[in-house]
Amino acid sequence: MLQAIGLTSTPRRDRPPAVDDLTFEARPGTVTALLGPAGSGKTTALRLMLQLEPGRGVTYFRGRPLHRVAHPAREVGVLFGDVPGHPSRTLRSQLRMLCAAAGVPGTRADEMLQAVGLTGVHDQRIGTLPLAMDRRLGLASALLGDPHALLLDEPAAGLSVRESAWLYELLRAHADEGGTVLYATADPKDAARNADRIVALDGGRLTADQDAAEFARTRLRPRVAVRTPHAARLAAVLTQESRAARRPVEVVTEGGNRLSVYGSDCATVGESAFRNGVLIHRLADETGDTRSPADTAAARLSDGSAPDAGGSPGPAGPVGPAHPADGPVPAERLPGPSAPRPAEPSAPRTHRARNRSPLRPLRYEVRRLLGVPSTFLVVAGVLVVSVALSVLLARSGRTPLPAVLAGWPGISPLPPAALGAGLLGAFSFGEEYRYPALTTGRGAVPRRLGLLLAKLAVAAAVGAFLAVLVVVADLEALRLVYGGELIPVPGNWAGLCANWFGLVIGCAWAGVLGAGVFRAAAAGVAAVLAVPVLFAPPLRTVLAGASGRSVAGLPARLREFASIEWSSAADRWVMGALRVVGQPVGVALAMTLTVLLCAYVLTGLRGRARW
Repeated sequence: MLQAIGLTSTPRRDRPPAVDDLTFEARPGTVTALLGPAGSGKTTALRLMLQLEPGRGVTYFRGRPLHRVAHPAREVGVLFGDVPGHPSRTLRSQLRMLCAAAGVPGTRADEMLQAVGLTGVHDQRIGTLPLAMDRRLGLASALLGDPHALLLDEPAAGLSVRESAWLYELLRAHADEGGTVLYATADPKDAARNADRIVALDGGRLTADQDAAEFARTRLRPRVAVRTPHAARLAAVLTQESRAARRPVEVVTEGGNRLSVYGSDCATVGESAFRNGVLIHRLADETGDTRSPADTAAARLSDGSAPDAGGSPGPAGPVGPAHPADGPVPAERLPGPSAPRPAEPSAPRTHRARNRSPLRPLRYEVRRLLGVPSTFLVVAGVLVVSVALSVLLARSGRTPLPAVLAGWPGISPLPPAALGAGLLGAFSFGEEYRYPALTTGRGAVPRRLGLLLAKLAVAAAVGAFLAVLVVVADLEALRLVYGGELIPVPGNWAGLCANWFGLVIGCAWAGVLGAGVFRAAAAGVAAVLAVPVLFAPPLRTVLAGASGRSVAGLPARLREFASIEWSSAADRWVMGALRVVGQPVGVALAMTLTVLLCAYVLTGLRGRARW
């Protein structure tokens, strides 16, 4: 059961709210259509239900609001427009990445591809998909967690008749299995043909909550609305004349003094009433009226009729029907006593959705990294540039061996490996903001500790891999070109290794945190370049003076303090790490990482407090 109670969006400036005190329910085992023209508030209502918009009201998914559902992907599946995936990612890679986010096995991706008929094109790129296949992929994404409820915004927009029929058949199958389906549409015929229940909106307010059959009978067929004190007499006259003329005319008594005449027009009905001396108070052609209750009440009063017994409908909610022929909305269509609709002053403010990390963040990050060709292109580019620079630097014979092996010329602020690691780190958050696949309805990217730690761990692993790969490739290239006897092993190789790994991994982390704080990959790259260009030179000047103290005996003192015996090689590694931290670039990098980490934590806390 899906129950929306008192949904009201926050108005912008002096404009009325896009959704005003909307209350309805979508029952399990049925397909419910949220019907309304463009601008009627359908999409805003769906976003309020998913807690993606600020406002008032609450939506219960099987008795629980969404912010209290432990695993939202297993409770509700969402399809809003196109699939928000990297255009270079394959269909299978995209679904496997989302499987890790939803905490379901990766084999679920293949099952969903088969269910939506995309098995044969699982290696196709998302950016090359036509609209029909993109919509199928969106449905597969929504169904990954096997959710109970499906929320879709205009799912058949732009599709052919054949594709629309397939889509609605899939939605019907989900409902037949006991699920709840709610989709928004602007086509009343589409709603009447494919839904079991129709919730009509206009101006952000409820105008009808009907069964599809009743909706089709009262709103889709052109009719003549008649109000007369002699309704029964006029109905008998119209029926008798239509039979005599053999015309398919249907006369429906809507209760009291109202009639709806189908298959005729105002002139014919008026002439029949005149010939038989029947007094007419109102005579009008109508088709598919979707006016708000307040407009309907105003129309009734302008005709001289009294409002419904419940009083004139106000902005508080759906008190009366959209059309006189519809009658009052039955009580069973609205949430019962277990979920009463709150009055507007006391309606609870909707909770903004908690942006959860993927349930398996490390697996998610690995699949995100390996699922796009840009990762392999960056690695290949780093290798080619580093090998070329290493060979050129070794030709002169004046460049120190560590710089040659790193491919780091003096005019470059950073070696290719550090730049590549920083670029891949920046992509880790930059792609999340550019192609947000983690959040429903394209909200903010989750700023959770689990996701951050996963990205930092994967970035460190990629940085270490690049550091080793570049040195090995440069060394082999130098041996091939110049011979191995000209490349001696430095005596301080442990310190150089610590320095090298610290630089590359630190740049990778700077890219991750910079992109995470400023929400763009370019900002992550700028954070990486700021270390040697902006921060290191002044620190080099400050640290250029002679130091009166030394940490040369620190490893021995640590060994005595901790009562742990380690080898002399461990002493060399400790001293190498200390020299890295003590260098200007190391100090600048450590300071940059500290500032970015604090900024990331503070912006995340501020965002949660505001939501």
